[in-house]
Amino acid sequence: MSYLTLKNINKIYPNGYHAVHNFCMEIEKGEFIVFVGPSGCGKSTTLRMIAGLEDISNGEFLIDGKRANEWGPRERQIAMVFQSYALYPQMTVFDNIAFGLTLQGVDEEIIEEKVKNTARILGLTDYLDRLPRALSGGQRQRVAIGRAIIRKVGVFLMDEPLSNLDAKQRVTMRSEIAQIHRETGATTIYVTHDQTEAMTLADRIVVMKDGYVQQIGTPYELYYKPVNVFVAGFIGEPPMNFIRGVVKNGNISFGNNTLELGKRLGAKVGEYEGKEIIFAFRPEAITLESEADAYQVEALVELTEMLGDSVNVYITAEDEKAILKTDPHDMPELDSIISFSIPYKDVYLFDGETENVIL
Repeated sequence: MSYLTLKNINKIYPNGYHAVHNFCMEIEKGEFIVFVGPSGCGKSTTLRMIAGLEDISNGEFLIDGKRANEWGPRERQIAMVFQSYALYPQMTVFDNIAFGLTLQGVDEEIIEEKVKNTARILGLTDYLDRLPRALSGGQRQRVAIGRAIIRKVGVFLMDEPLSNLDAKQRVTMRSEIAQIHRETGATTIYVTHDQTEAMTLADRIVVMKDGYVQQIGTPYELYYKPVNVFVAGFIGEPPMNFIRGVVKNGNISFGNNTLELGKRLGAKVGEYEGKEIIFAFRPEAITLESEADAYQVEALVELTEMLGDSVNVYITAEDEKAILKTDPHDMPELDSIISFSIPYKDVYLFDGETENVIL
């Protein structure tokens, strides 16, 4: 039996706005789940329904097999870390971390032992006597996490906890959150709009759009086996390239390039004759050399971005634009015409109408 079960969960506000549609998922104990998607997709609303901070309009939420729709946050044994640190400015780090246990009337000796152990895990041992204003943003976020994990609850919920940090702090805190999860073994549900956070932290990722779940899977599955154009374009940086066209005589053409779709679709190519199809490939899938079992494409170089370990090359062929990711030693010149190869096995095809994956 799964630890957390969401069965056809819906959120409909009094004004009729349907924020979450039929959310279904089973979460095992100890999993690290990440909800990801653009602003307004329903990920934070779903998290708040799990926390008991929002009522569930329709559907059923189970904790360890027991219906929990009507349970309050405390009954659900859930701790939450918000985007804002919500620390008490007049309290020391020690008192902030201990606050929940103090309210419960836990013995002072036990509180001290637990706070010191939590501070050790979070690297806060030397800061226990300081006030929040004397800490960096990353340290304040660790205090907020410490206040949550000291309670030894069954589930940790994190709502964009790193969004207030700078880029360097986010990288550091990502690794620290992953380490905390390994040490505590707690079931964690994490909300973010940052696909890098999702890919680096999650056991499984839930991709949402407009209140609907688009796909649930491991980072590998979402990256290499996206079910539709939205997931394919949302996961990956730079994003996947998409070229729309109508299939004519088994081919799709743009600029001076004619690509034989039978090389990818095989005998099924006839099913798509006269239909719109989306030809797609990831920027790093290409090579700047001619290869067997690959599509050969010509395009104009419009812009290059040197990133150190790689180069983003922006190209255009007639009205079609794409981004290639190449080795910095192979950076092409601006305004030059280049030829590159896309291996057949690395090409994705999507239905032009439904935008669902074909291959």
